[in-house]
Amino acid sequence: MRVGVVGAGWAGLSAAWALHRRGHCVHVFESGRTPGGRARGLWSSALNRRLDNGQHVLLGGYTETLAQMRELGLNPDQQFNRLPLSLHSADGSFSLRAPSLPAPMHLLTALLGAKGLSWPEKWRLTRQIATLRARGWRVREGLSVEHWLVQGHQTENSRRVFWNPLCLAALNTPAAAACAQLFANVLRDSLGGPRQASDILIPDVDLTALWPAHAVAALTRCDAHPRACGENSVAFGRTIRRLAIDGNRVMLDDMPYDAAVVATPPVSARRLLRTLPQNTASARYDDMLAAFAYMPIATITFKFTHPWALPHRMLLLHDHPGANAHGQWLFSRGDLAHVVVSDARAMADEAQQSMVAGVLRQLREQAGGRWPLPDVSGYHVIVEKRATFAAVPGLKRPTNATAWPNVWVAGDWTDTGYPAVLEGAVRSGRRAAAMAGAAQETRRI
Repeated sequence: MRVGVVGAGWAGLSAAWALHRRGHCVHVFESGRTPGGRARGLWSSALNRRLDNGQHVLLGGYTETLAQMRELGLNPDQQFNRLPLSLHSADGSFSLRAPSLPAPMHLLTALLGAKGLSWPEKWRLTRQIATLRARGWRVREGLSVEHWLVQGHQTENSRRVFWNPLCLAALNTPAAAACAQLFANVLRDSLGGPRQASDILIPDVDLTALWPAHAVAALTRCDAHPRACGENSVAFGRTIRRLAIDGNRVMLDDMPYDAAVVATPPVSARRLLRTLPQNTASARYDDMLAAFAYMPIATITFKFTHPWALPHRMLLLHDHPGANAHGQWLFSRGDLAHVVVSDARAMADEAQQSMVAGVLRQLREQAGGRWPLPDVSGYHVIVEKRATFAAVPGLKRPTNATAWPNVWVAGDWTDTGYPAVLEGAVRSGRRAAAMAGAAQETRRI
């Protein structure tokens, strides 16, 4: 089978790799110049350094991503800095660390030993997770994270130091608007899994080098399926503008394929799918694509004159948007510090220079007193305006199957059961490949 894959992000490359392993011929088309999509490496001329287009963190429970990396011959232990579940605020007011105990004792011990929570708060927090586990990690339909927490009698303090940061990190949507069931799904596969599932994985290489670049190289090698060797291709700087159905073939512009996988963000996927013949089923599918709202994420990278000696690679920041203190997470590596602002809508009206000054002041106030801040020699600001979809209750997300034969979609925005996280993109790509392959086998029968 010849398959055209539109998009070389995490979903598109996952689909292409899975199809290649099945022995199919794959042509990947990417309008950009770098593999990885919204999770890629880039060159910062301001810092004379290679950065990511945003700081990303994975979890030990992201089984499909880790499995795919191993399929590509990579050792995740060499690609990530793997940390046991731990949360530490930069100002020292809150800390939590899971010991090396079997699950769920590691979590229970971490919660009971947390600094910054009273004993009643620890008990309520533990009970909230235990009740969720007992209910099969299911919550009432349509519930927001905030309503779920209020029902569990979580205090304002426990929401501020524990629940809200986790919700923003996982869903990039404020707790008041975030879908409680999607949050519960993330908790199920991390806090509810074996001890290693809750580990925090911080990439030690840029996101393109993590595995997308390896996938591009592997797609054209002969070691997986010799009969497909020499037929695969990955074309960068190539935008597909039109799809068409010609009998059992799918036309990508004027190129015929047995199947197509559209692995682009919803806006461009919708634009491309609308070039196909339209009917009642396609109108319903189009409505789902049109229903997405989007959330921005900003990352400010500071370069210092010398390394900043922090005790943890990842620290929690308390944000105060009214005081121009937007940072929520601090990631440190040598002479670089990355400050992440999830749900960065509040920064939209801030002038960049003022925004950077406010976050730098935030670092001095919350971390600088304990670990003096080195002099700043430069900075780089990256804002992904459509970093994720708004993970709100009741959002109907499309499946990988579309209204047209032999046309599939892939992306973290499909109905993966996850919010817009990297694991969701990988799972969606692999699922689209499996469905396309199964459809071809059915046609043969």
